[in-house]
Parts: sequence; structure tokens; C-alpha cells
Amino acid sequence: MRALRALRPRRLLAMAAAAAAAGAGSAARRGPVLTPESMNPAIRRVEYAVRGPIVIRAMEIEQELRKGVPKPFTEVIKANIGDAHAMGQQPITFLRQVTALCVCPELMKDESVPSDAKERAQRLLDACGGRSVGSYSASPGVQMVRESVARYIERRDGGIPAKADDIFLSTGASDAIVNMLKLLVCGSGASRTGVLIPIPQYPLYSAALAELEAAQVNYYLAEERCWALDVAELRRALSEGRRRCNPRALCIINPGNPTGQVQSRECMEQVIKFAYEEKLFLLADEVYQDNIYAQGSAFHSFKKVLMELGPPYSESVELASFHSTSKGFMGECGLRGGYMEVVNLHPEVKAELTKLVSVRLCPPVPGQMILDAIVDPPKPGEPSYERFQAEKEAVLSALAEKARLTEEIFNRTPGIHCNPVQGAMYSFPRIDLPPRAVAAAKEKKQSPDMFFCMRLLEETGICVVPGSGFGQKEGTYHFRMTILPPTEKLKILLENLSSFYTKFVQEFS
Repeated sequence: MRALRALRPRRLLAMAAAAAAAGAGSAARRGPVLTPESMNPAIRRVEYAVRGPIVIRAMEIEQELRKGVPKPFTEVIKANIGDAHAMGQQPITFLRQVTALCVCPELMKDESVPSDAKERAQRLLDACGGRSVGSYSASPGVQMVRESVARYIERRDGGIPAKADDIFLSTGASDAIVNMLKLLVCGSGASRTGVLIPIPQYPLYSAALAELEAAQVNYYLAEERCWALDVAELRRALSEGRRRCNPRALCIINPGNPTGQVQSRECMEQVIKFAYEEKLFLLADEVYQDNIYAQGSAFHSFKKVLMELGPPYSESVELASFHSTSKGFMGECGLRGGYMEVVNLHPEVKAELTKLVSVRLCPPVPGQMILDAIVDPPKPGEPSYERFQAEKEAVLSALAEKARLTEEIFNRTPGIHCNPVQGAMYSFPRIDLPPRAVAAAKEKKQSPDMFFCMRLLEETGICVVPGSGFGQKEGTYHFRMTILPPTEKLKILLENLSSFYTKFVQEFS
């Protein structure tokens, strides 16, 4: 009996060890909870071309250059994205002074900083909780900034009233666009929400619609008429869309991205009447409203045109318009400031929008500070006025010159066709590709324009985005590139790209 009792603890220990081993084996066999097969399938359908495979390869090449890997070029020129400061544009002094003072109030003692920048920063800090940009703001934004935005819209639109209560500040324009799409999307199958978007489009829209499992309804801009919008094409797209979904919204990008066109007032009136007749919610992406270059082109906001059309349109067409601190003459992409104005939104829906934005707590407060300085710039007679105006005009005049240069140099090259860059900060040239190049792309399982752009990157260091990432008519090939590099650098870029294209066509002819 004693011997048996002595064995029991050993047996128990052995059993425990066996159980632990079995548990360890079970843990080793346990697979991950989140796999490519089990993740949200909508996310797998999301694509975002401006930061897609070609940009990933560009970053790898930059690492190779740092390690001394031999290349036929010394740097990668990222002409893929509208990031002004990354391309060498200098910040506007007044905007940065106000932001710096808000972030670091001790700078108020610096006598080199103009008094109007200090006064603005103090007013903004007084509007922040605890007088600090480190505090949360109200979810729709700091009330003082919303009021400044409303006054800016009134000035821009020739006195048409705007209310702070209709303004929602945002993390750039992108966040506001996605929030509005979230409100619009509902249903499933044939009843799921469809959104009409321009082709070529900015990939935010296709990505957001894929994530929200909404239907993308394409309408094509007329390349042969400088990327004009045609209401007959809208009707075609709407009719096609209604066979598979419930189109509820129409997106307009004006000035255009990636196409650079500026809508005429007459076209905008037709679009508003179309939205009224077909009961569509209007989404007006107007982030490039300061970037107008072509003679005879002018920016008109959809809000202004809608209100000037009068009843019944002005009383019933629902509109959300978007603006950002990232573009224009400012180029403050990293500070993530922006706003959305809503018009004719149902009061209960507006309350739900307020709830939706509150989930993210608030937009970045420094971004709100710089937005205030943009929409309420220095006035004549104030210490910062002359410098502000000179810096703003220098940026915009340089962009206008670069827009002209881009069109001129590309169109000198047989096989490249570039429409006038009327506005925004991109060109979207069409390129003729030989059948052998198309076949070579197919062998590599790439779209022909991706094949071209990847070869361009590997051989010249120039990074542009294939047109297939934005959408294009079947059988046509394009690429998008920004016009932001400094003028001399842009000229070299354009000439190198044109030379590469000629060599590429000869290789595959």
C-alpha cells in the first residue's frame, strides 16, 4: 500500500505533464483567427492606385539607392501624388506662424512674429478647451473655425448665406467624403445603393464604395472635349446602374482629379437639374477650387449655382461639398484639415451625421487652426497681408506655368496626347502603346499602362500612376502625374519621360 501511495504523486505528475504536452500541441496546431480567407472580403476588394504597387516598388528602389545598388539614375521622382511640400513647395508663412503659435504659445514672446498672427493664434487658443490645441474639440469642429468657414463661403459665393451649423470640419476632405457615403449606403442586392462617379476618378471613391459594399456606377468624361461632363452620358450611366442597384448619389470632382478640367457654369446647371429630376444626392468634391489656370476657366461652387437657380432646385436638391487644406496654394497635406458643407439635409439626418463624426471624437485640432488661417487670411493693412499675398500668388502663377509647360512638352511627342491642364495639379495624358507592348504586359499579367509605368520607374526613376488605377475607356491607356515639382526639375522630368516613351515604342514596334 505504501508503495502504491508513493507512486500516486509520480503518476499525477506524469499525467499533468502529458496534459500540458497535449495542450502545447493543441496550441501549436491552433491557426490564426484572422486569415486572408476569414477577413472582411470587402477590404480585399479595396484598391488605392496612388499608393499602390508602383509606389511600393518606388520605395524599394529608394532603399536600393541608399545601399549603393547601381541604377541609371540618382533619385526617385515621386510624381504620383499631389503632395506639394514633398515636391519642394515652401509653406505659406502666415499659415505656419499661426499654427506654430497655437502649438507652442511661448512663441508669442518672439518679436519677429507679426502681431496679427499672434492675435489670431490667441483667439483660436481661447476657443480651445483649456486654451490648448492638445484638447479635444467639439466633434464637428471648433465653433469659431466653423463660423470662419461659413463667412469664407459667403464671400466666395457673392453673399449667398452660409451657416456654421451646416459646416463639419474634417480630417482632410477624405474623412468627410467617406462619412457622407456611410450615411447614403444601404440595402443589398438589386436595392443596394449605387453612386455615380466620373471615369477617370480619384481612387478614394472606388475604394470607399468597395469597403462599404456599395455599387460603383461609372460615367465617362469626354476626353476628346477636354474631359467635359455630358448629361447624356449621365443618363446612360444612370439607366445602366438602375438595372443592378439603386443609384442615390452623383459625385462631381471640380476641378477634376486626375483630369484637370474645370466645369462650365452651364454644365453645372444641367447637372443640378438632372439630380433634381432623378432624385440624386449631389457630392461636390471642390478641393482644387483655388487651382484654376486656363484662360476663360473660372471656378463656380455647386452651392452658389444651386442657390442661384432658385426654386424648386435650391429648396430640395441635397448637396454636400468638400474642401481641404491639402491642395490649393497651401499644400498642407500632413496637417489634415478640411471641411464639408451640407445643404438641404434633413434635420434628423444631420443629427445622425453629428453622431457619426462624434465616434471619431474630433478632427486634428492643429488642422482646424490652419484651416481658420486659410479661410480668414490677412486683410489689407494688416502686418502679414503683403507677404501672404506675394507667397500665394507666386505659388499659383508657378503652377499655371507648369500646367502650360506640361501640355506643351507632352504634345510635342508623337503618341502622347495631353489635354490642357485647366485646373487642379495633375495631367492625365493618353499614350499609344504598340500591340507587342500590350502582349508583353499580358505575359507579365499586368495592365499595359502598368507595364509601361513600371518600366519607366525602373529605367528613369520617374514614378507616375497608371491610368487603369483611375479608370479609362476600354482600349485606351493613360498615366497620371503631378505638375508639382519645381519648374526646372519638372521640365527635365517631362523631357526624360517623353524620351523614354519614344524609346519604349521603338523597342516594341
